[in-house]
Amino acid sequence: MNTDLIKKQVSEIFNEVISAVKLSDGDIVALGCSTSEILGGVIGKAGSSEVGLAVVEGALEVCRKYNLYLAVQACEHINRALVVEKQCAKTYNLELVNVIPTPTAGGSCASAAYTIFDNAVVVEHITAQAGVDIGDTHIGMHIKFVQVPFRPTIKKVGEANITALTSRPKLIGGVRAVYR
Repeated sequence: MNTDLIKKQVSEIFNEVISAVKLSDGDIVALGCSTSEILGGVIGKAGSSEVGLAVVEGALEVCRKYNLYLAVQACEHINRALVVEKQCAKTYNLELVNVIPTPTAGGSCASAAYTIFDNAVVVEHITAQAGVDIGDTHIGMHIKFVQVPFRPTIKKVGEANITALTSRPKLIGGVRAVYR
C-alpha cells in the first residue's frame, strides 16, 4: 500500500469536510479509522502502523492548518477512548484516562496519534463538531447532536469506505419558529 497516496487522500478528505462545514478555530474534528479495512482486511484483524501514521499525519496537517483539534478514536479494546493533544483536553475540560494506545489495544491510528501529537493524552469522551470515518468504525458517539451525514468526493481510502459527519444546532420551536 502506498502510504504517500493514503496521506494525500486523507488530507484531501479532511480539507473537503472542513471547508464544507466551516468550523471555527479550536473546534474538534474526530477521526475513526481501521487500517485493516484500508488494506482490504477485516476491521481489527490486519492493522498497519505505517498506514496509521500516514492517516494521522494527513489529518493532523489539515487540522493544524485550520487551527482545529484532531481527536483520534481508538478501538473497542480501550472503550473507543480518544487521543487528543493536552491543550485540547485542557480547553474543553476533558477528563483524562490512564492508557497508552498500542496497535493491538487501541489501533494503529490511535497509537500513531499518541506518538506524534504534542503532549498526547487519552480521554474517554468528546463532543466534536465534525468527523471523518475511514473503514466504518462508527464515530457517531463522539459527534455533537444533531449529526448530519456528509459524503466526501473521495469514497474510499484503499479498500475502506469513507463517511463523514457534521453537526448543526437543534431546530426547536415547531411550525411557527424561524430558523437561520
